[in-house]
Amino acid sequence: MADRVAEATALVERVVADRAGEWDLAGELPVAALRELGAAGALCGEVAERHGGLGLGSLDNGELTARTGALCGSVRSVQTSQGMAAWTVRRLGDQAQRAAVLPRLTGGELAAVALSEPGAGSDLSAMATTVEDDPGEPGTVLVRGHKVWTTAARYADLLLVAGRRGDGAAVALVPATAPGVTITPVANPMGCRAAGHADVELDDVRLPATSVLGGDGVSTALLVTTVLAHGRLSVAWGCVGILRACLAASAEHARTRRQFGVPLAEHQLVAGHLADLLVAEQVSTRVCEHASRRWDEGSAELVTATVLAKHVSAQHAARAAATAVQVLASAGAHDGHPVARAYRDAKLMEIIEGSNELCRLVLAEHAVATA
Repeated sequence: MADRVAEATALVERVVADRAGEWDLAGELPVAALRELGAAGALCGEVAERHGGLGLGSLDNGELTARTGALCGSVRSVQTSQGMAAWTVRRLGDQAQRAAVLPRLTGGELAAVALSEPGAGSDLSAMATTVEDDPGEPGTVLVRGHKVWTTAARYADLLLVAGRRGDGAAVALVPATAPGVTITPVANPMGCRAAGHADVELDDVRLPATSVLGGDGVSTALLVTTVLAHGRLSVAWGCVGILRACLAASAEHARTRRQFGVPLAEHQLVAGHLADLLVAEQVSTRVCEHASRRWDEGSAELVTATVLAKHVSAQHAARAAATAVQVLASAGAHDGHPVARAYRDAKLMEIIEGSNELCRLVLAEHAVATA
C-alpha cells in the first residue's frame, strides 16, 4: 500500500511540478495531464484494484489528496470531483454499473458531479432537475434541469447529474456530449481558477434507463449523504495541503528574510504567526485522520466526523492563508505565488461541499442528539 501511495504521489509531483501558478493564471488545466493522472488511478485512489484503481483506504488517499492540494488546488478539485463520482457509483450503482463505469474513471476518462442549482445549494432537497421515465419511449429517461458551479465539468467526459425522481432522487450518468447538454464555463472564478467550474444545461437529455444509478432512485437524504460526505472529506484533506504549503512558504521566508538586522522568524510577532500556522496544520491533520479512520472502519460516526473535519480544516486553511500572505507581505501578494493562490482557493473551501454555517448546524444537531 505504501508503495502505491508513494508512486501516485510521485506522479502528481511530476505532472504538476511548478506549473500550478501558470495554470491558475491561465484558468485552465491541460487535459492530457488530467488524463495521465486519471489513467494511473491517482484521481480516485480508493477504487478497488479489480476496477483499475489503487485500492487505497481513506487515510492513505487523504495523504495523497493533501499532497495534491499543497501543489495545486485546481488539480485537487478535479481529484475531489473524480473521487466523488467514483464513490457515488460504488455506493449507488448496481454490480453491472460499477463494472462498466469504474474502469472508465481509472482509465483516463474524467467525471464531474452536478449537484448545485440556482435555487438549491446547501438545500439539495430543493433541486428542480428531474430524471423521469420517457412516456413515449419505454426503457429511456429524460433529464431536465440547470446545474451551476459544477467542478471539472469543463473537462468531463461523463456527468453524474443529481435530480428528483418520483418521490425521491436519483443520479443519472450523462455523457457530456449527449444531445441536449450545454456546458458553459464559469467566467473568472475567485479561487481554484483552473478547476473547470461550469454551468450545465440539460434540455430533454434522453438516456437509457440503465443510466440511472440504482434504478428507481433513492431518498434525497441518502443521496446527499452519499455524494457530499466523500466530497467533504476530500476537501478537508485538500485544506491540509493548503495549510502545509502556507506553513512551508512562511517558514522559509521568515528564515531567510532579514529585517532590522535579524531574520523575520526572530521577531516575536512573526514567530507567533508561524506557531499559529503549525497549530492549524497539526489540528487539521489530526481531525482528518480521525475522520478517515472512521471511514476505513465503516463507523456510524463517519458522517459527523467528516463534517467536523471539513469545517475545522476549511476554517483553518482560510485563516492560515491570510496569515501566510501577512508573513510574506509583498513577496507573496501577487498572482501566481503559492500563498496568494492559497488565499483565494481557501476561501472557497469555506463554501463548497457545505458552507461553514451548514456544517455548524449539522454539528449542533449532533451535539443535541448525543447530549
